[in-house]
Amino acid sequence: MTIDVRPASDFEDVRALLGPKSSGANVCWCLSHRIPSTLNNELRGPARGEFVSELCRAEPPPGVLAHDGEQPVGWAAVAPRSETSFARSRRIPHVDDLPVWSLWCIRVRPGHRKQGISHALIAGAVDFARANGAPAIEAYPVDNGDARVDLTMAYAGIRKNFERAGFAHAADTTSVLAGHPRVVMRLGLR
Repeated sequence: MTIDVRPASDFEDVRALLGPKSSGANVCWCLSHRIPSTLNNELRGPARGEFVSELCRAEPPPGVLAHDGEQPVGWAAVAPRSETSFARSRRIPHVDDLPVWSLWCIRVRPGHRKQGISHALIAGAVDFARANGAPAIEAYPVDNGDARVDLTMAYAGIRKNFERAGFAHAADTTSVLAGHPRVVMRLGLR
C-alpha cells in the first residue's frame, strides 16, 4: 500500500470520509472546532456539507486527505489556530504568541486502520502547514499511556503518535476526552 497525502480540495473525497450516509443528517463534518458554535448550531443537514464544499474550494483547503491509489482513506483537519475555536479555548492554553497552526482531527476509514495511515496524515499535515507558512504546528491529543481509547473519541489522536512525528509536549490542559487528559504537543517548522 502506498499512501499519498494531499490537500483536501476535492469535496467528494472529503464527503466520503466525513459526510453522512443520509444527506439530511447533522453529522460533525469536522466543523465543531473550525467555526463559531453559533454558526455550527445553525448549519443543519445539507447546509453543513455545502459549507464544507466551500472550504474545499478555498485557499488553503480545510486539511489533508490520505489516499490509497485514488481511494480516500484518511482525513486530518489543520488550519491556523486563530481561525479555530482553540483560539478562544479556556481549557487548551496558548503556549505563547506564535501564530501556530492546529491539527485537531484525524480520521482513518474503517477497514484501513492499523496500517500507518494516521502517521502519514500527521506528516502530511505538518508538510501542509509548513507549505502555507506556519511557524509551528500544534495538536491536542489524549495522553492515554497504554490505555485503550474509544474509537469514537480517538479523533484527537494519541500523544505517542505525535511524539513519533517529532512533536514535543508543550503544555498540559484542563481538557479531558474519553476519560483521558489532553496535552498540547508542538513541532517547530522553521
